[in-house]
Amino acid sequence: MKLAWQIVKFQLKETFAIAYGSYSYREALLITLESHGHKGYGECTAIDYYQINLQEFTIQLAQVAAVIEHQAIVPPVLFYDFLITLDLPPFLRSALDCAYWDLFGKLEKRSFMELNSISFFTLPNSSITISIAPVAEQIKKIEQSAWSSFKVKCHQFDINAIQELLHIPYTIALDSNGSFNESDCMQLQEIEKVTKFQYLEQPMKKGKESYSHLNPKGYANWMADEDCQNSSNLSELVSHYNSINIKLVKCGGLTPALDMIAKARQYGFKVMIGCMTESSIGISAGAVLAPLCDYADLDGANLIQNDIAIGSQIEHGRIQLSEKPGLGIKIR
Repeated sequence: MKLAWQIVKFQLKETFAIAYGSYSYREALLITLESHGHKGYGECTAIDYYQINLQEFTIQLAQVAAVIEHQAIVPPVLFYDFLITLDLPPFLRSALDCAYWDLFGKLEKRSFMELNSISFFTLPNSSITISIAPVAEQIKKIEQSAWSSFKVKCHQFDINAIQELLHIPYTIALDSNGSFNESDCMQLQEIEKVTKFQYLEQPMKKGKESYSHLNPKGYANWMADEDCQNSSNLSELVSHYNSINIKLVKCGGLTPALDMIAKARQYGFKVMIGCMTESSIGISAGAVLAPLCDYADLDGANLIQNDIAIGSQIEHGRIQLSEKPGLGIKIR
């Protein structure tokens, strides 16, 4: 098995503003695993608020490349057990795990859904992100969009803006990226109309001292993002959150994500498959889990100008899963 990697720069269609900052481009590390004439692809994005340094990742890859290349082709779960022994960061481990699932499926001539016996006849619609702006501008974007589901970003609590969003006839979720405080959340979870929001994502800064104030029995469907990196603290979150946002790079790839979904269901969580600002490589990996989820936020490839891959597509929120072997990823 051969391993290759490269860092690419994705130009965004417009400046993307969230509570953590504003961005006009994203850099991503692309992984290629090759065997017997087939190539599998994986991706992880540089995210500054997660302290992701892609140059450091390339150094780590160079250190473990030989041992990866000497691995035999085994079922993906066994390959993931091997990846764990390398002690790599979750973002990098995710890119390798996804690339291997793509390669393994292509070698077996079976799709990820076939390999995991996943029915994909019922899929949630994906939201598209509306970045931070005055609420009138956000509503105008929503009204002009061909999408039907929206995740609206905000960087501070504004009850008037929230009331305006609650009165428009669209499917909307609210994501404050940790910019609300305890008083804001206490107020929101007591407002009955807040049930109109699909979910309210990561309302306060990451940490138990913040989320301990959230009541999952109120009107707000609280969703954990930064508070839910993997399955290790699901038992603590269940007393405060209703839903979780699973992102492959956070939890370490498709293999742990499958396990995480199963455990989340045992706790009664609703589940979203989310994404970073990624190309169709990363989006195709996340999309194969959409049939197992209640919500999807897979707009990443729709936010960039220079998508480099073809795979599963998200068209105006409708998830069109590739039925080709592996993850169905092909480089343009």
